[in-house]
Amino acid sequence: MTASSSSNQQKGSYSIARKRMIQEQIVDRGVRDQAVLAAMQKIHRHDFVDDALKAQAYRDAPLNIGEGQTISQPYIVALMTQSLKTNKDHKVLEIGTGCGFQTSILSELAGKVYTIERIRGLGLQARKRFKDYGLRNIVMRVGDGSKGWEEAAPFDRIIVTCASPKVPERLLEQLNIGGVMVVPVSQKEGHQNLLRITKTKEGLKTENLGECHFVKLIGRHGYRQDREIKRKDSLA
Repeated sequence: MTASSSSNQQKGSYSIARKRMIQEQIVDRGVRDQAVLAAMQKIHRHDFVDDALKAQAYRDAPLNIGEGQTISQPYIVALMTQSLKTNKDHKVLEIGTGCGFQTSILSELAGKVYTIERIRGLGLQARKRFKDYGLRNIVMRVGDGSKGWEEAAPFDRIIVTCASPKVPERLLEQLNIGGVMVVPVSQKEGHQNLLRITKTKEGLKTENLGECHFVKLIGRHGYRQDREIKRKDSLA
């Protein structure tokens, strides 16, 4: 078998696994938004993990991406994206770029995506992936995501891909009236709930989307850690 035929066979294997993932892990669990499903088909999850994990890319599970971080379970990515109800008129803020998979899905649906990653190495890798995919509507920085991105606020949508110890008030301040935030929030006894919060003139409407498990939101307005978090470390 030539290198070319082996590569084509591998691509075909990924394509089959991706279609099965979308049907069995996402559609069959109730995510039916066609724009979300199209984005999950177009953005290939195996491109966002190390070579050693590519064969596992379409499993129904989170995967390690280094630095103690993970790429979320495909269903959770799809559920959070559908729950945002994003369209091309929206400016979106993402807290926790990670490997860039969720960011890339959002870029297919939103007008512009601002994303913040705490760990520089992950941010550099994600930026390269955005370039490889030709995604030009993503603006990224390395820094403390718990503070949000005040200079670019307000946002129409905010998505937080790490668990906050409470509903993040600092981020809510940067959300437009009528805007939606999807955020995992820690509860008692180590449990987390995925919340959808809609900001209205009358106040906040909060919906519980179910239990979840995310790494912690580290930062001044999240969980603290011993080493200092740099205020801004732009990847411009």
